Amino acid sequence: MNIQRVHEDSELLADYRSLTDVALRRRLEPEHGLYMAESAKVLARALSAGHSPRSVMTAEKWLTDVERILGEHALDEVPVYVVPDDVAERVTGYTVHRGMLAAMNRPADRPVAELLADATERTGSAGQGDGEPRGARIVILEDLVDHTNVGAVFRSAAALGVDAVLVTPRCADPLYRRSVRVSMGTVFQVPWTRIDDWPGGLQELKDAGCVVAGMTLGEGAISLDELVAEDHENLALVFGSEGHGITPRTDRALDRRVTIPMMGGVDSLNVAAASAVAFYATRVRGS
Repeated sequence: MNIQRVHEDSELLADYRSLTDVALRRRLEPEHGLYMAESAKVLARALSAGHSPRSVMTAEKWLTDVERILGEHALDEVPVYVVPDDVAERVTGYTVHRGMLAAMNRPADRPVAELLADATERTGSAGQGDGEPRGARIVILEDLVDHTNVGAVFRSAAALGVDAVLVTPRCADPLYRRSVRVSMGTVFQVPWTRIDDWPGGLQELKDAGCVVAGMTLGEGAISLDELVAEDHENLALVFGSEGHGITPRTDRALDRRVTIPMMGGVDSLNVAAASAVAFYATRVRGS
């Protein structure tokens, strides 16, 4: 195992500096092709998904766990930087409660067409078990700004059998540290990619056989129950940003506008809660 005990000013820790500077990290991490995996569970899920680590920073008391996880994936050559707790806090800008951080190589985005083909051509062996193709559910996150919401949507997507997630160019990064942590590592489990042509890329979803439904509070929307009753084979659900919802251009391109009826004087659910409700309601029966 490649274990190195390093001092606070070591250049080896460059990937881990200023993790609390959100604006800086949003720019630096994609530019340098990296993201951060925090905690043993998240690191293990990232490695199981085939992602590769650049290095791991950990406190002495967590070293055994790091060695075990890397050893299970035959990654004994990965540098492991061991630092005292106070040094980790000064380097990152916060208390590393979960024991370890890993600087991971960011994988290349998959082509949208490839992701859609995988989702819509998946057979019954992944769902109902009868060997027949089953319908797909695709989720589009349009311009969400809160990394916590992005992570929560991915966790619900994994739990409720969503086939793929597309994120628009201005959407918060699913691989940002907070997104990954809130998702409990399910960002590595649910297939996803960025859809750079937006909202023009909606046509690609329609060409793949998807009915595109946007979750909205606007007039003329059908209820979620009504959408479910229509029983579409392939369904793409669009969720808009926290403040403004779906953009007007996207709204005009939708096949369906859908709302979740509210009671008790509540006007709406936040996007994380609304997505969980929609995923459960539209789940593939028998899967």
